[in-house]
Amino acid sequence: GTFDYFKEVVAGKGDAIRADMSVSEDDNVLVRGVEGSEGAIGFFGCAYYFENADALKVVPIDGGNGPVTPTAKTIADGTYAPFSRPLFIYVNSRSAKKREVREFVTFYLENASELAAEVGYVGLPESVYHRARTNFKQAKTGTSFLDDKGEKVHGPLEEVYR
Repeated sequence: GTFDYFKEVVAGKGDAIRADMSVSEDDNVLVRGVEGSEGAIGFFGCAYYFENADALKVVPIDGGNGPVTPTAKTIADGTYAPFSRPLFIYVNSRSAKKREVREFVTFYLENASELAAEVGYVGLPESVYHRARTNFKQAKTGTSFLDDKGEKVHGPLEEVYR
């Protein structure tokens, strides 16, 4: 989830970021903890930050091109990377042959961007949804996020997900 992703980006695949940290799967607990503890730092999905922006101070991230804060624009255009990540659904190829699964996936791919925005998240670029719909219709399997050696592929989402 968010914690594992953040930990990998910040500290690599090692142990805990700090020995004295508190971890919770409940983002509301994290927001209350950060809000109520001077000097505390927390990380959670953008929807929780956007919803609680009046009580929290965001830490700008500088990846070498100047500090960037999380906004719908910086998340969508990739300038808030690597602290933003796309979330995908993966469909078992055998299950994808079932009518109800095909209908659900089609609905999801046609509506995910709008539904994401309704709950405070940022939809993917339309070109990514278009590619996902095409891949699903063609029953394409595999990933675009690993190269031939099994290493992670990095770059703007629209370039990686082709």
